[in-house]
Amino acid sequence: MLDLKGYGPALIEGAFVTIELAFLSLALALFLGLIGAASKLSQNRVLRGGATVYTTLIRGVPDLVMMLLFYYGGQVAVNNLSDFIYDTYGVDFFFQFDPFIAGVLTIGLIFGAYMTETFRGAFLAVDEGQIEAAKAYGFTRWHTFRRIMIPQMMRHALPGLGNNWQVLLKTTALVSIIGLTDMVRVAEQAAKAERSPFLFFIPVALVYLLITAGSELFIKWLNKRANAGVIQGD
Repeated sequence: MLDLKGYGPALIEGAFVTIELAFLSLALALFLGLIGAASKLSQNRVLRGGATVYTTLIRGVPDLVMMLLFYYGGQVAVNNLSDFIYDTYGVDFFFQFDPFIAGVLTIGLIFGAYMTETFRGAFLAVDEGQIEAAKAYGFTRWHTFRRIMIPQMMRHALPGLGNNWQVLLKTTALVSIIGLTDMVRVAEQAAKAERSPFLFFIPVALVYLLITAGSELFIKWLNKRANAGVIQGD
């Protein structure tokens, strides 16, 4: 195994940080996406309006700007709140934003907006006749959602979810901007110190390529399972 001039172990550790960041961000994005899609399909105007503002705002602001705004702007906002509480109530506290947590929250929020639209389209693609049949059989709304809507919806959502995951994975590279020691930041520091950018960035690119290639195979397998027994159109 290449030692990479002593930076090999740090790059491996950074790769695990990147993978952990990606999966936690994905979990948050899926959660927000389901909530957002349900809100957009709701009869409640407030929920629909809130979800529309969320998706419009998030998808309209560049990811890098959102990352910097959330991390640095959020820290300033918390500090101002701390000063206000101290001046008003005499309670002194300080909260330092953690780059990893900030990265997970920011990426999760960003891709939650994209997941919202993916899930919304998938829910709308479910055959209305199956929902009516579930009502005729006496299914409750929750039972219909869990047994009918979710399995059918996932079949339509998987291609979009796969694309979102691939983009999310590459977006994790942005966290190096806010000081998280992921593999991109380690490679950047090593390249500057050794003046050998290709030596360090090519392994990082290969790690991303390996993860995305493996993810693509897994997504194809999920698609095949989800569409088992379903007649595909030409």
